[in-house]
Amino acid sequence: MTAEPSRSAGRMRASDADREAVVEQLREAAADGRIDLDELDTRLGQALMAKTRGELAPLIDDLGPVVLGSGEPLTLQGGIHGAERTGRWKVPPRIRAIGGLGGVRLDFTQAECRLREIEVEVNAQLGSVRIVVPVGWRADTDALNPAFGGLKDKTSGDRLPGTPELRLTGSCGAGGVLIRHPNFLERRRQRKAQAR
Repeated sequence: MTAEPSRSAGRMRASDADREAVVEQLREAAADGRIDLDELDTRLGQALMAKTRGELAPLIDDLGPVVLGSGEPLTLQGGIHGAERTGRWKVPPRIRAIGGLGGVRLDFTQAECRLREIEVEVNAQLGSVRIVVPVGWRADTDALNPAFGGLKDKTSGDRLPGTPELRLTGSCGAGGVLIRHPNFLERRRQRKAQAR
């Protein structure tokens, strides 16, 4: 499944955050040598002047996703007491979440992520796998088996330009998988942490 924006999403007005995400991705592409400095200047100018998301998308479409590394994935095993990855952490290209009895919680809201795609293999078993993503991130769950526990995707489904996409595979097991954006209390705590 591709992450092409819908026609209505392409006509939506671009926010400052949308433009900043594209600018960051363009700078990274220049640092990697995928575009030269003249092209960077041109695209940065277009990004900063863009009024809609549809104008932003073509500026980064040809840059493609970051190639996934061949190293071992980050593995979180819930076991009896559960496991979590929250706060500030660097997101790897591949993650395995094994729920066990205690479940697994993955919170991407303060994570450092420079990837376009992240593979998340889940095996919820008896404990649930809970995933919290920032607004604008998208989760592709087409390859995920809902099994007995089922899948609850409470995200908006819209992907902002320059933001990552999670590609979930595996099984929801008996505990199920929940994907959502930060709730009110989590957003409040994050604002307080940023104000310090």
